[in-house]
Amino acid sequence: MRFDRSDGVFCHVTSLPGPHGIGDLGDGAAAFLSFLGEAGVDYWQVCPLGPTIGAAGESPYQSPSAFAGNPLLIDLRGLVDDGWLEADDLEPVPEFPTDRVDYEAVREYKLPLLRTAFDRFEAAEETGAGGTFDAFREREPWVEEYALFRALSAARPEDTWVEWPEPLRTRDPDALAAAREEHAEEIRYHEFLQWTFDRQWAALRDRAAEAGVEIVGDVPIYVALDSADVWANPEAFRLDEGNRPAAVAGVPPNAGDDGQRWGNPVYDWERLAENDYGWWMDRFRRLFDLADVARLDHFLGFVRYWAIPADADDPAAGEWNDGPGRALFEAVEREFGEAPFIAEDLGFEDARMDDLMAEFGFPGMRVPQYANWTEGGNPYQPMHYPESVVGYTSTHDTDTWVGYYEDLAPAQRDALHYNLGYGGDRPIEWAIVEEVWSSEAILAMTTVQDLLGLGSDARFNEPGTVDGNWEWRVERDALSDDLAGRLRELGEFHVR
Repeated sequence: MRFDRSDGVFCHVTSLPGPHGIGDLGDGAAAFLSFLGEAGVDYWQVCPLGPTIGAAGESPYQSPSAFAGNPLLIDLRGLVDDGWLEADDLEPVPEFPTDRVDYEAVREYKLPLLRTAFDRFEAAEETGAGGTFDAFREREPWVEEYALFRALSAARPEDTWVEWPEPLRTRDPDALAAAREEHAEEIRYHEFLQWTFDRQWAALRDRAAEAGVEIVGDVPIYVALDSADVWANPEAFRLDEGNRPAAVAGVPPNAGDDGQRWGNPVYDWERLAENDYGWWMDRFRRLFDLADVARLDHFLGFVRYWAIPADADDPAAGEWNDGPGRALFEAVEREFGEAPFIAEDLGFEDARMDDLMAEFGFPGMRVPQYANWTEGGNPYQPMHYPESVVGYTSTHDTDTWVGYYEDLAPAQRDALHYNLGYGGDRPIEWAIVEEVWSSEAILAMTTVQDLLGLGSDARFNEPGTVDGNWEWRVERDALSDDLAGRLRELGEFHVR
């Protein structure tokens, strides 16, 4: 797909302002879209929208579903408008922090209210309230398996599905039928949550379109082992006869490190090819319902991937395997036409990956925090970005620009000043925003944290750690008219 020269801002939904302890799909999201519209910004980028669990540190990249939405993002006031909650039900609202998400407190407050809304929906169904609900269930066949998975998980909270009794683990039809009957109400509750999320997200996308903003979603190449995706679709993954992983993903050792064992089950690409990558087509179809553009995380994995035997702890025990390459994206084009993808290619050099991106017109990524500022012509310095990339000031996985700058070694900082022509005459965060916006990169992206000049305490995620991630939130008054105006002027000056 050919992109136009444009710009965007990253801010995950959980980071938005709002009254109930976490960013949601209500007024805070509407206010953010209004800010982006005033700023003349073309794209709003988010992390994956799936449910998160405390055991995974609330990471949206370790979700129990690649298809489902996060119920914690549901706008409670929207449920009041639906008639399934009363305004008084929301009171008293706890004194949530406004600058971060306390996930445990949010769950304690929101989940009982979501259950109440479901109960009232069920009571109202006889009056016809369930018509569009049934249509959603028919349109989205994944939701039934997802809801059954969540019901079974709730019944065995100490176990992952690979520890379930064999008839459930291996999906014996009689065992599944009995489970559907036993957990019918819980299954319907989770379907109701997904229908509610879907309706509210669709309304938000309509608002985004009215503001002239397109949404950039995110596709982690791998899914969590303890997910409905693996349990319900064992044929898509390299599992053994007992439906346990035969191989897991990671990266091999390099000079200076021991490699990484991620633990996600790898795909059975040969078997997937036999039905034209049907599971992936379903995944992309759902994605295009939720977003206009998608970032494909770890794009190298579509070309080649490191598979580690599941019983091996050492990443060095793995081996390289070929991914689907062009065959997958030819299937995407047959199904959907030109695909609006951004390829996350950071940290890897591979000629076949570069050729695949060029063939399908997928821009790669450049982040100036990867740059060696003392090296002439370094590809991560914005002045050397080609047109075929998306330039970011920071990402969800890096430090903020100010945090990065404060930790720079003196020689690197001096070279950075030289490369940017920086003399301390403007905030350092705006110096890099302007540099990325002025580059040849077809898309220029920044984060809300960088626009506000925030330090490392506002970092969204630190890979390899669990505590304190995914919590940062922006306060409503920070999204000022002055900030929007400055961003608009920058985009207009650099023809974005």
